[in-house]
Amino acid sequence: MDNSKERNLVQQYVDAYNAFDIDGMVALLHHDVEFRNISNGEVEVETKGKEDFRQLAEESKNIFSERCQTIKHFNFIEDRVEIEIDYEAILAVYLPIGLNAGEKLQLQGKSVFQIKGDKFVLIEDYS
Repeated sequence: MDNSKERNLVQQYVDAYNAFDIDGMVALLHHDVEFRNISNGEVEVETKGKEDFRQLAEESKNIFSERCQTIKHFNFIEDRVEIEIDYEAILAVYLPIGLNAGEKLQLQGKSVFQIKGDKFVLIEDYS
């Protein structure tokens, strides 16, 4: 099966994320998109709909002076695309978890995308 359409859509999203291009990210979303950030098995952040997502993305971009997701691997499972990522960011602000502005954050994780037509209806980030 050729998954190039799905692969390209996910790559567009990651490229927009890395460039702090909120409009580019939101353009790829279904109007009823659901987003969840899951850390250590707990849902830390959840949004429903494009506007809630946009608001979260606008707030989040101010936390980092630089950020980069690098896709290590694509996995296609039924109507979902999973990517394994390396994540690096430089903090622009102090975070209450004990990290200071200017510090580098490095994580590994995965993101899951569900696509309907040519838009994302679900995005889940796991770390």
